[in-house]
Amino acid sequence: MAMRDLLSAEEIEAAVGAFSAAESFCHKKFFEMVGLKKKSQEDIKKIFHILDKDQSGFIEENELKFILKGFTPNGRDLSDKETKTLLAAGDKDGDGKIGTD
Repeated sequence: MAMRDLLSAEEIEAAVGAFSAAESFCHKKFFEMVGLKKKSQEDIKKIFHILDKDQSGFIEENELKFILKGFTPNGRDLSDKETKTLLAAGDKDGDGKIGTD
C-alpha cells in the first residue's frame, strides 16, 4: 500500500511544500495539512506501517529524519533538531521510539 492510497496527493504535496525550508517543520500542522485528523484509527495505523521502514512496529529516530520522504520522494530530510522535537512529541513512554499507540 502506498501513502497516496490513503491520503490526497494534493494535500501531501501542499504539506511537504509548506515545510520545505530548513527548521520549519511543525508536526501538528503537517499532520493536519496531510489530512490525518480526518482519518480513522485503522487508516492511521496503515500510514504508521508505511513510515515504519524496518517494520519493527516502532518508528525510531533514524526513520523520523526521513519522515517527509515517507509521504513523497521529493520531501526533505528533517534536521537533527526537528527530528528530536518530533520524537519527543510522539515518544510517550520515553523509550526512544514511537509505537502505534
